[in-house]
Amino acid sequence: MGICRGSNNGGIKRMKFGLSLLSLSPDSASLITSSRRIVLPSSIEMASATERIPSRSVFLGVDVGTGSARAGLFSEEGRLLGSASSPIQIWKQGDCIEQSSTDIWHAVCAAVKTVCHSADVTAEEVVGLGFAATCSLVAIDADGSPVSVSLSGDERRNIIVWMDHRAVEQAERINSRRAPVLQYCGGSVSPEMQAPKLLWVKENLKESWSVAFRWMDLSDWLAYRATGDDTRSLCTTVCKWTYLGHAHMQSASEKDSHNMEARGWDDEFWEEIGLGDIIDGNHSKIGRSVAFPGHPLGSGLTPAAAIELDLLAGTPVGTSLIDAHAGGVGVMDSVPGPENCGHGSYSEADMDICHRMVLVCGTSTCHMAVSRSKLFIPGVWGPFWSAMLPEYWLTEGGQSATGALLDHVVENHVAAPFLFNRAASEGKSVFELLNNILESMVAELDVPFLAALTEEIHVLPDFHGNRSPYADPKSKGMVCGLNLDRSEKQLALLYLATVQSIAYGTRHIVEQCNSHGHKIDTLLACGGLAKNQLYIQEHANIIGCPIILPRENESVLLGSAILGAVASKSYPSIREAMRALNAPGQVIHPSKDPRLKRYHDVKYEIFQSLYKQQLSYRSMMAEALNHR
Repeated sequence: MGICRGSNNGGIKRMKFGLSLLSLSPDSASLITSSRRIVLPSSIEMASATERIPSRSVFLGVDVGTGSARAGLFSEEGRLLGSASSPIQIWKQGDCIEQSSTDIWHAVCAAVKTVCHSADVTAEEVVGLGFAATCSLVAIDADGSPVSVSLSGDERRNIIVWMDHRAVEQAERINSRRAPVLQYCGGSVSPEMQAPKLLWVKENLKESWSVAFRWMDLSDWLAYRATGDDTRSLCTTVCKWTYLGHAHMQSASEKDSHNMEARGWDDEFWEEIGLGDIIDGNHSKIGRSVAFPGHPLGSGLTPAAAIELDLLAGTPVGTSLIDAHAGGVGVMDSVPGPENCGHGSYSEADMDICHRMVLVCGTSTCHMAVSRSKLFIPGVWGPFWSAMLPEYWLTEGGQSATGALLDHVVENHVAAPFLFNRAASEGKSVFELLNNILESMVAELDVPFLAALTEEIHVLPDFHGNRSPYADPKSKGMVCGLNLDRSEKQLALLYLATVQSIAYGTRHIVEQCNSHGHKIDTLLACGGLAKNQLYIQEHANIIGCPIILPRENESVLLGSAILGAVASKSYPSIREAMRALNAPGQVIHPSKDPRLKRYHDVKYEIFQSLYKQQLSYRSMMAEALNHR
């Protein structure tokens, strides 16, 4: 298939196209690690993954989230055989949030070893491996050792975490230039993207800037650490680095991705924002070679990485995905047939993948939709070519704090200690207990439906800024309707109002996408929050769409494992692997009660008015402070 080309290529015409270098396999006897060179004794003979015939084929997915590294094993039918996790360190100081790549790699190795042991899966049976991770920024030197990105100078802290907002001012300056490349990320870069973070490091940590030899997205670094191949993913580079995937080659196909040159860098953009030095060496610091997700890297696992992971050297490793995008790959084809969906009017067009949006619900929530043509949506990231599904344009909305917001609301309430003690004694999660409290309040207060409990409480969930569709990192959270009640019931009401506000934010993103060319009528949800029945039902009622849950809970791990399945040649493409390994579970339908619809429509109007009020207050205070 040929590349989709857009008519608006103003940013492309001004590029200085560079040449890519073929990916080189690391030396089979050594591998540069975070702080030292590991040399394998020549007497150790390692069996190549290609020399063994396993009794079964198992696909391994690794996902590094904000708080832990996780590993999952999947059968050829897409069944989860087992999963394991290992915690990772995080340092937080104001807007600066940092991690250590050394610590993360140790956690990955621990999770992989644990899951293989607990699931009784041998190294020979693992035929492919894929990595996904948060879109955090990793700095390493020429030896692969960590380079500090911290004002503390701590050499361990070589990762700026995705949610770090230190670069708000740099993002504003970049956006003020209105470079043509910005039209492919919703019109502006977020401080959560890599260009503003790189500019912050250059301006504030000059020594680190001079020493850093590679700047990598975390998932790309994991793949590099495992294989020694520095090929970057179209997912990371297009979504977070302003790489123009549709300029990647004049013609290409997923099966020929190894020949694709890194032609999507807009050198003039980097020069204009003050980062011209980062493109030196034919873009070696940010990526000379870029490939579709799932493309096999190097010669697979290096001998050193194989020892650390207890796997076989040569095990195929696929080019990586950002964690949310792996969730999309792991769930987007989990759609039941018309006879099972409860939607008798479903047509073939309705079932098309371009009518779906995936909600990857974790610490934050990402909203992923694809289209065959590029759709420009103000305030929503994209269109990103081949950033999730090869040769589809990706639209990516998002909310910067969802799971993190619910944790914040609950943990900071005065009733939280009592609630946590109760939950522990009853063997339930805090959210299960809150859901039960709300159900009991419906009968106690004689309200017509559960949602009506929040009649007097309204929340704007922008406690960590607004990612979409306002694209306003300065937006703040707002709560209307507080009183002096310190009880668990009052906490339950605040929790419910916060859940609803997150759903109103998703409704806003869906409406923004549909008003600019999408035809989204079905949602699929995965991630930790998708396991909360109340959370999902409120989303279905508020947005008015059915929400399909996957058969397997660990969709991000499955998406990561699919990368390994494609790299191992078990499937010829990402989409064919998705069709084989994705599977639907429960379908949550919106309520048909017209009273409930009217109620949410009114609360949605209030939700939107809160942001308008905040803008007005912001303007009033700015005028007061600037008054002479």
